[in-house]
Amino acid sequence: MRSAITFVMLMLIKLVSKVFYRHRVEWISEIPRDAWKRLRLVSVLNHTSLYEPLLVGAAPNPLLWKIARHGVLPIAAKTMRRKVGLFFRMIARNVVVITRKNDHTWQAVLDQIDDRAVVCILPEGRMMRRNGLDEQGQPMTVRGGIADILRVIEQGYMLVVYSGGLHHIQAPGELLPRLFKTIRVRLELVDIASYRSSLAERSNDDDFKRAVIADLEHRRDTRCPSEVPLAEIHRRGAA
Repeated sequence: MRSAITFVMLMLIKLVSKVFYRHRVEWISEIPRDAWKRLRLVSVLNHTSLYEPLLVGAAPNPLLWKIARHGVLPIAAKTMRRKVGLFFRMIARNVVVITRKNDHTWQAVLDQIDDRAVVCILPEGRMMRRNGLDEQGQPMTVRGGIADILRVIEQGYMLVVYSGGLHHIQAPGELLPRLFKTIRVRLELVDIASYRSSLAERSNDDDFKRAVIADLEHRRDTRCPSEVPLAEIHRRGAA
């Protein structure tokens, strides 16, 4: 019952996104025949807005059904305390409230990962403001939690969602979204086993985390379809 309700919610979000926004979707990888059956991780890069569920408009229905049945979604406690908290509880099968620290709440996320789980994560962990920095004025970096997930999930596919950003729709601090804008996104399916091997995983946790962080930041800065390259936006913010 919960899965059906979640799927209906995701389809409603997709319908709203399709009705009120244009979508420019580009696949930069092939789509294997078993892609959705073996999908284990969805990683959304370039986190800019609480309205990022609108990206569902670019998602194929088999992916949404997979998330409805087996999705694991870490959500920051700060976000869940807002009025939108109830909404976010309804867009994945298992929603886990986290503190954004490496504590028992993060372990609760890892404990939810079984052989069928599909983890949906925003690896940067906080939203980029218009100046290219986070709320604390710090550069936007990928945090190490996604490396913990990749240590648990050894096989299957990771879907990397390269967002063009949604500041033109709703930026942090703004209440209402702007309608009839274009949502740009690139999608890439990555084989997790090959990805782990390509990063030369070692026994040292820090080495692997640093490799994952560096790779995902490079992918974000070079592959997100932003009108201004994200690397340039981040350099301006740091200056």
